[in-house]
Amino acid sequence: MSDAIVVVNAGSSRVKFSVYLASADGEQRLAANGMADGIGTHHAFKAKDDAGAVLIEHRWPQDAAIGHDQVFAFLGDWLGDFLADHELKAVGHRVVHGGQHYDRPVLIDDEVLEQLDSLVSLAPLHQPHNLTPIRLIRAAMPDIPQVACFDTAFHRGHRRAVDLFAIPRAITDDGVQRYGFHGLSYEYIARTLPSVAPEIAAGKAVTCHLGSGASMCAIENGRSIDSTMGFTALDGLPMGTRCGSIDPGVLLHMMRAYDMDAADIERTLYRDCGLKGVSGISNDMRDLEASDDPNAAEALDVFVFQIGKQLGALAAVLGGLDALVFTAGIGERSPMIRRRVSEGAQWLGVVLDEAANQAGQSVISTSTSEVTVLVIPTDEEMMIAMHTADVLGQS
Repeated sequence: MSDAIVVVNAGSSRVKFSVYLASADGEQRLAANGMADGIGTHHAFKAKDDAGAVLIEHRWPQDAAIGHDQVFAFLGDWLGDFLADHELKAVGHRVVHGGQHYDRPVLIDDEVLEQLDSLVSLAPLHQPHNLTPIRLIRAAMPDIPQVACFDTAFHRGHRRAVDLFAIPRAITDDGVQRYGFHGLSYEYIARTLPSVAPEIAAGKAVTCHLGSGASMCAIENGRSIDSTMGFTALDGLPMGTRCGSIDPGVLLHMMRAYDMDAADIERTLYRDCGLKGVSGISNDMRDLEASDDPNAAEALDVFVFQIGKQLGALAAVLGGLDALVFTAGIGERSPMIRRRVSEGAQWLGVVLDEAANQAGQSVISTSTSEVTVLVIPTDEEMMIAMHTADVLGQS
């Protein structure tokens, strides 16, 4: 019988989950993963084993009243059968915001849950959905330990000046500062670099987490030095539907010229901007790359330009650059974006090997490149499983 850890990454309409089993050497091995998608609309559940074979595929009736509680009841029943020969030791959760208090994963108790509730205003579109399964699992399985793993924790070692806005201190003291996100992804990359490129693992790297949500992080000797996301996950790069960095005066103009209130602006900045807003076509990079619409091309131009701009800034923060890493959906799967970003970074000493880039190899720079360019698939769920096992070992 092996010990099992379940990892949960919950959103408003989608719950992703993974099951890990402890191997003989204590390492976590993926046994299954899946997703409940379309919660509130299409009601679909699917799980695959570690080889990608479908274990279960289920659809609820279109008119069924299916919410997170029904999804987790179904998931719990399925896990009960799947883990019949194993022992569930804990559930690890991705929690977007850990605020100023949490710089590492933590075992969830009443006090922790209350503090995480107090951070909902800092991440209103993410935090409530991260906390929902925690409560449901506590009610159904109160004896199972649960661990919160934070997207902000990896960035908590920044110099204070990096995270301060130039605003009145009273507002800063209320928690308004730069936090940074995608930390679980960046931490996984930092831990993976020593095995992929040991000669530069302790050096200066900029990692580009490019997906529907996109950001970049300056990493030196495995530690976050700066990142493009700030107080919220809106900041920095333009994303699938999010605006990225924007002049605050634009928001004032939207209020005055278009009679928009805070809810209108929030909805627009999170859901109607980014690649979708500029192109007027799609937030999906694959659609834009395939399109001959000039607005799609312009959206790609904006995306690549901002990546290049932020790369220069982060290289300056680091005082040099040894490695450029691409990860996440776009970073791992778009040779075109990798090529364009790398071509724009020639001034930093980047020389791309286009054949290796097209082939999706792990090293896509030439031997003469002053900067090693890498493609490393991220694995936030594995990072959560590792953290959860570590916390259990310490408790």
